Amino acid sequence: MREVVNGLMYILSTGCQWRAIPKDLPPRSSVYDYFDLWTYDGTLERIHHALYERCREQRNGKPVRLPPSSIARA
Repeated sequence: MREVVNGLMYILSTGCQWRAIPKDLPPRSSVYDYFDLWTYDGTLERIHHALYERCREQRNGKPVRLPPSSIARA
């Protein structure tokens, strides 16, 4: 399962096409199937929310600011 998450993180962080997933990660069909399932059932949104809350707690409730480089990529 960790390798599937690594594959998703690779896609999301690099913006590469699904067919360009490196061979050391699971097959693109497996990674995409989990991405599709987790998007459909809300798992990705729950993970995002949990990480967001954790970041806010670490910053004592202050808004989480993105570095300028990540804003430019969005």
